[in-house]
Amino acid sequence: MSSPAAAIDRATAAAEPSAARNRLVLVVYTSAIFVSALLLFSVQPLFTKMVLPRLGGSPAVWSVAMVFFQSLLLAGYAYAHFLMQVKNRIIPVAAHLALLLIAIATLPLSIASGWGEPPTSGYAFWLLGLFAVSIGLPFFALAANNPLLQAWFVRTGHPAGPDPYFLYASSNIGSFLALLSYPVLLEPMFTLRTQNLMWTGGYGLLILLIAGCGVLLLRSPARAAADLATEETDSPAPSWLLRARWIFLAAVPSGLLIAVTAHISADVAAAPLLWVLPLSLYLLTWVLVFQSRPLLPHQWMLMLQPLAIAGVIVLLAVGGEQNLLLTLGGHQLCFFVIAMACHGELARTRPAAKYLTGFYVALSFGGMVGGLFAGLIAPFAFSWVAEYPILLALAALCRPLSREWWPRWSRWYWPLLATLAIVLIVPAWSEGKIPAWLQDHRVWVAGGVGALAGVIGILLDASRWKIFATAVVALVLIRVYPADDGRVETARSFFGVHKIVVTPSGQYHVLMHGTTIHGAQKFLNDDGSPVTGRPEPISYYHADGGIGQAITAVREVKGGPLHVAVIGVGAGTLTCAAEPGETWKFFDIDQTMVDTAKDPKYFTYIQNCAPDLKPVIGDARLTFAREGDGTYDLIIVDAYSSDAIPIHLATQEAMQIYKSKLAPHGAVVMHVSNRHLELESVVVGIADANDLKSWVYDEDSGRDDEYIFATDVVVSAREEADVGRLASSDKWTETEPTEGQRVWTDDYSNILGAVYRRLRFGEP
Repeated sequence: MSSPAAAIDRATAAAEPSAARNRLVLVVYTSAIFVSALLLFSVQPLFTKMVLPRLGGSPAVWSVAMVFFQSLLLAGYAYAHFLMQVKNRIIPVAAHLALLLIAIATLPLSIASGWGEPPTSGYAFWLLGLFAVSIGLPFFALAANNPLLQAWFVRTGHPAGPDPYFLYASSNIGSFLALLSYPVLLEPMFTLRTQNLMWTGGYGLLILLIAGCGVLLLRSPARAAADLATEETDSPAPSWLLRARWIFLAAVPSGLLIAVTAHISADVAAAPLLWVLPLSLYLLTWVLVFQSRPLLPHQWMLMLQPLAIAGVIVLLAVGGEQNLLLTLGGHQLCFFVIAMACHGELARTRPAAKYLTGFYVALSFGGMVGGLFAGLIAPFAFSWVAEYPILLALAALCRPLSREWWPRWSRWYWPLLATLAIVLIVPAWSEGKIPAWLQDHRVWVAGGVGALAGVIGILLDASRWKIFATAVVALVLIRVYPADDGRVETARSFFGVHKIVVTPSGQYHVLMHGTTIHGAQKFLNDDGSPVTGRPEPISYYHADGGIGQAITAVREVKGGPLHVAVIGVGAGTLTCAAEPGETWKFFDIDQTMVDTAKDPKYFTYIQNCAPDLKPVIGDARLTFAREGDGTYDLIIVDAYSSDAIPIHLATQEAMQIYKSKLAPHGAVVMHVSNRHLELESVVVGIADANDLKSWVYDEDSGRDDEYIFATDVVVSAREEADVGRLASSDKWTETEPTEGQRVWTDDYSNILGAVYRRLRFGEP
């Protein structure tokens, strides 16, 4: 007979999870969290791309989408936190599986009925409603998985349960891979419909994995939960001050994520490729900081953070948008370092597993606050992109308290900084009294002060308040002494920031969107006398340029007054390309742009040439489709914001609409000048898919100093005779579709390919 002690030992051994079961628990839970993150972050670019055509392809669509995703992430984390307060094991498992099953009944993903056409204002709130009714339930269920499954894992009795934060890294690896693979693999290879079906299948697989997690939890020994409660009795609850710091540390990089994304996508394209690059880096920081042994030590990141802040200041001061690699690489590298420092502080101060779900609620709340500020509040509160420098300065306050290497220097640093600020900033309010050296070197002065913030941080280990104050001075200098020559005024809308630049002599007024010139008007002659009479179209619309030549050729073919549709108002330049008796109708999505073009203190094209102009407001794919078939002799598509393109205006289906609106001998002119994307072959491809022939114009005017620029233009028509003299001109080349290049459709586009072709074949 065995002794009572031996019997107790056998019972205890039976209650302990076996090594094989521990491996099974780890594999199933890691897989479920990984797949959940994969789905959570692949649905973001997937569904946002589906929505993008509803609002003119504006980069702001992604900013608002991020606000929605971050808000619902908070809701999911709060739901998980509430569910784990229930002592019964069965209720959380049953409730969450029921939620997942209800959510899968709403798939595949689609835009909810009744939300097909946006309003003419209040776009951001309309978008939030569209996302909520279309994908709110499945996304909410996914959002809860990460903290919920980690809390379940703690209660399975697995040896790693007391510190489950490594699973957060696993979650972010899945998120990182999902985002990185989307523009590189999924978008170039599969249509939106195929991607949607694949995602729905993945959702079904996830439900099975989470059911497996639930079973493993329910079959875990009851002793595991009891041991957990005993071990954590002595763990102090986080203070409210620490919780507030968690929120702040999460809010700053979250807001910076949206600001950086908007900054780079406004100058290239509103497309998943440029959405996921910063977001992938953002998620990678979470992966790295929650590793048991971080690949990049936190102290290194704290040391480099002031240099990263200084780097962004220099980039903002000097510019660099002409260089794609500098724009993408510089801003994102600095953002990565700043986010690593902030998230590293969160990892360093994380609480015991008992407070895990509350910790995640604080993180998600901070993420939502940062997103709301950068995505919704700032566009309404500021006439320029103020959120980027504001958040950049606040990043300095995310640093921990430090002991300065040389405390005595504080005695003179603050007076020095105040004197520097007065000497450099005060002249900005005394127009005409700015010292010549400051006027000529203002960009480098601002960048130099920004670099000072980095130097005092890395060499002297200055306090966060000194770095913050120095960065603020540098950023104010950038604002009061912008890189643009001349006087600058700004106007902001959902579709971006418009700058009206008056050159130093007052000779030209220039309209800029982002960093791209969208129109210009000459107000003074070379001798300083005012320009009188009908304004001459310049910039891309000069009579000798591609668009001007196309208008003349089609007018000659018609032999009479033209009926013209123009998609994109810009500065109103093309209103002065019309001749008496002709009918020109304009379409634009941005009322702010139209108001700017109509204001005679900025531009007088409309006042002089079309004073009664009333453009059709709304997305051109929706509004132009309502026009009568066979109506227009000429359709001009010139609707790009900065260098970003509304992809849905350059697809096979879009060209089909244009063709249906053409008169029997009409032509479509598409302006495709772009620094970063090669679009000529895209337009030729979509035209050919609609049985149209295309001619390409690409010539530098050599008159940039007169604001007459090189233009890339593609003219498409049914027959050679429809384009008249262009067909025989040595400046126009009849072009066939590129062999093997896939045609862009509403269901498929490949931004990465367009970027590659531009890099390969050089600047336009």
